[in-house]
Parts: sequence; structure tokens; C-alpha cells
Amino acid sequence: MFDKMMVAIDQAEIMNKLLDATVEIARNKQTQVTLVHVSQEYVSNGMTYVPENFLEEILNEMEKAGLEQLQQAKSKLESAGINAETVHLKGDPAHEILNYARDTEQQLIIIGSRGLRGIKEMMLGSVSHKVSQLSKCPVLIMH
Repeated sequence: MFDKMMVAIDQAEIMNKLLDATVEIARNKQTQVTLVHVSQEYVSNGMTYVPENFLEEILNEMEKAGLEQLQQAKSKLESAGINAETVHLKGDPAHEILNYARDTEQQLIIIGSRGLRGIKEMMLGSVSHKVSQLSKCPVLIMH
């Protein structure tokens, strides 16, 4: 049904659910699976007493953790017989996911949800909500 699908990898807690869904959808098909992780490009230094190099170190550690998650996810899919490519992007997660999906003509996006509701979602935003509202292809949100 889907020839090209991307899986947005972010939180370790929900990654297994995302990958299980991916395996079920892509199993025994010639589906091209792309695992995507988006890292923040910068962190605003609103606190004058925090050294700038400290923030850069945090971003580097976050990027390193994201790359490790991508490799773990790729290994899990490969053990289930599914080949996947990995892509690491930088910037606003919703924006980057939507642009990548559009530019590569993805037919399905699988993404996790943190389960924010009400005021928290309004204040913090929800990547999965933005992606589901603005995507040109179907979006499967895993809780």
C-alpha cells in the first residue's frame, strides 16, 4: 500500500512502538523506509550566566544521542528484514519533517506523540499535531 514511508524518531520511550508499526506495515513489501531524527539547530541563551560553549556542548550531545537512536532503530528494522536509510536533520522538527516528506514524496509518516493536552500542548506545541495538520500524506501517530 505504501511504497515510501518515513518514521520520525525522537523519544526512546515510544521508539519501539514506532518500529513495531513500521515492521507491520512494511513487512513482505518493497517499502522504502526512511528513519528521520531532527536535532535542534540552536538554543537561545536567555540566561547570561550560562557560557555559550556549554550550550554548544549540549546541542552536540543531543545530536549524538539522536544519531545513536537512528542506528538502534535501523538495527531493529534490519533484524526484522526491513532495509532502512537514516537521515539526520537540524531545525524545527515539524518543519523539517514536513519538508523532507514533501521533497522525497513520502506516502506515509509514522510519528510519536508525547501525549500533551490542553494548555501544555498550546504552550509547548506538538510536533505530531503540526505534522498531522499540515502533511500532504497520511500520518500515523503512535501514543
